[in-house]
Parts: sequence; structure tokens; C-alpha cells
Amino acid sequence: MNVQIMTLRNVQDIVTELVRIGAPEAHLEHMSARGLHRCVRIWGAGGLAARELHDAMLAAGGSAALPDNPCPASCDLLLFGTYDNFRRMAAYLPENDPCLAQCAEQINDAILYPESDPAPITCRGFTLLWGQRTHVMGILNTTPDSFFAGSRKPGFSDAVESARAMILAGADIIDIGGESTRPGADPVPEDVERERTAPVIEAIRKEFPDILISIDTYKSAIAAAALDAGADIINDISALRMDKALAKVAARANCPVCLMHMQGEPRNMQKEPRYDKDVVGEIIAFLEERMDAALDAGISEDNIILDPGIGFGKTVEHNLEIMSRLDEFRALGRPVLLGASRKRFIGAVLGLPDEARRLEGSLAVAALGAAKHADIIRVHDVPETVKAVRMADAIVRKKRTLEKRGQ
Repeated sequence: MNVQIMTLRNVQDIVTELVRIGAPEAHLEHMSARGLHRCVRIWGAGGLAARELHDAMLAAGGSAALPDNPCPASCDLLLFGTYDNFRRMAAYLPENDPCLAQCAEQINDAILYPESDPAPITCRGFTLLWGQRTHVMGILNTTPDSFFAGSRKPGFSDAVESARAMILAGADIIDIGGESTRPGADPVPEDVERERTAPVIEAIRKEFPDILISIDTYKSAIAAAALDAGADIINDISALRMDKALAKVAARANCPVCLMHMQGEPRNMQKEPRYDKDVVGEIIAFLEERMDAALDAGISEDNIILDPGIGFGKTVEHNLEIMSRLDEFRALGRPVLLGASRKRFIGAVLGLPDEARRLEGSLAVAALGAAKHADIIRVHDVPETVKAVRMADAIVRKKRTLEKRGQ
């Protein structure tokens, strides 16, 4: 007789193991619902609502925890239980409270986040399917001052050649930026940023009509010019906060937009960044609010990509916490972009102040990101990262596609 501890992350994992041992088919749904355990944190519930949720979870057979003295205005609580407990919890909530009913619906969606992949994004006739593999976004900085010297391609010919090399190495998306967003960076004039990006986008689009191109900007005028030149995606570090007109540009173009979390601005974001309780929870709350703002501006939910913003207003410990809990962002229901390539926290952990020596650390982060179901990995080193995430995908993705069977 042997004992094995199983790591079962979702209902499909549980069903697979039930089938493996020959459990009756009639029991699969019932038993899998009882085998999926989750812990749900609810932020900022009113004291009465928190008590109702607490009691409903206990009545449904789960567990719950409240503060010793719940604040009447706002408090947090934790709910523990199986999917079956959470599913039955709604029956014990007051029927005439729409707020609690909505909360129960959100909980139900959140606990099932590994079960289904976000809706695909379609642009320029291409469809990005999430969940089957990790997509690689190559960084093309047409700037003289980006933090990693190896990524600087300020000349037109060098920029186009760099894009060509990344595409041939397997990049799915080329992300073009004409203004550095390194810590302490100052803005550049719009005419300079436009001249650095639009001609390069035009050249790449002409040579590679099937590649996806994103413009890394928070400025509406630059985004509009980039889309006119052939870009497909807007990648905004400010999540539509620094230029209110950018949301209108994205909505009018019906194009994908990446919303990133950043505390402060590039020039001051690394001056003592602080989070009150939980860095991951606060970033999730921020991204939920920015998603709502995007929807209000007319941007389709299916066009939203989310980025927790590694290195943008975070300490080394904050970045490590985000990485260790990256899969929690999947509960937002949208694809997750991870941009950690060669960043300072990797140098801090490995004792490597020189960005040029951080390749191995970046590949480790990329592989872990793929294992935690990041949908897009934004990187400087495309050939190496493509190989790393393909290997990670073969291990962790359920829909495995091997180019050479039996190898």
C-alpha cells in the first residue's frame, strides 16, 4: 500500500483521476464538485453583508472567518470550501438582497477560473486563442534610453531587422515603444515618439502582414498614428488613466487594449512603493476598476488584456509575491500579460546589477509564468523564451500539441 498526495487544480484534473481509478460515471460530476477546494477572500464587505456571507457558507458546509470586531462599514472575510459548498451557499443568502446575490455570482465565477479560458481576441482577421499555449511578445524599443541597452534600436534599419529576427524566432506579437518607461524616465514629445514608431510599424506590417503588432504608449495621438500605420493592439502602462482620450481611440478602432497596473508614474513609481494589505488583492481591485472604466468607454470586454505591472511601483518582495500568485489574476476572466524580462528584481535576487547578465533569471520567470497560465510573456530574448515556454506548456497545458511525437 502506498500513499500519494495529489495536486488537483481544477475539475478536469479531478475527473481525470476519478476515471483513472474506474469510478462510476454517474458519480463524476458529484464527486468532482466535492474535490475542488478554494479559499475566497472578499474585500470591503459591509458588516451585515459579511455576517450573512459567513453564516451562509457555514450552512452550506464550508468554513468562514471574520475579524474579531467586524467594522459595520467595511471589513474583509475569508470563505473556505469545496465547489459544492460555494455552489450551495447562494441558497442560504437572503433572497431579497441583490448585492449579496451578485456577490454569490461573482464567487461562483471566480472559483471556476481555471476551468475555462478567456474569450478569444480577434483582430485583423487573426484569432488569439487563450489556454492552449503561451504567446510570446517581443520587445522592440525604438529609443536611445530604455533600461536594457541590448533592446535599444533607435535606428530605422536596426529596428526593422530586430523585428524580423524576433518574428523568425517565433514571436507572436511585436511590441513597439518609442518612449522609455524605465524608473525615473521623463516623457518625450509626441512628434518624436511618433517618428520613432509609425515608420517602423509600417515597414513591419508591409513585410509581415500576418504578425500582430502592439504599440506601447499611453498617448492617444501616438496610438491613433500607430493603428493607422498598421498596429493591432494598444499596450498602455497607465490603464487608460494618463490620457483620457486613449479609451475613445481604442473603442473606435475596436482593437485589443492591455491595461497595466502602475503605482505612480515612471518618473516616481519606485519611490517607496507601498500597499496597505495585500499587493495582489489591491492590484486585482485596481484592474477590476480599470476594466469597468474601459467598458464604460465602449471597449469590448473581449478586447481587454490585463497586466499586473511587474516592476512598476513595486519592491522586490512585491514582485516575488505577484509571481508566486500569478494564477490568481485569472479569476478576472481576461488574458494575463506578464512583463518581467531582465527587470531589477531578477538582478536583486541573483546579485546581478548588470541587465545583460539576467537572461537565465528571465527564462526562469517566463517558464514559471507559463506554468501559472500567463497568456502572453513580454520579453527581450525571443528565441530563448520561445523554447522555454514551449517546454513549460508541454508540461502544464492540458491541450498538449507536440511538433514531433515520441521525442
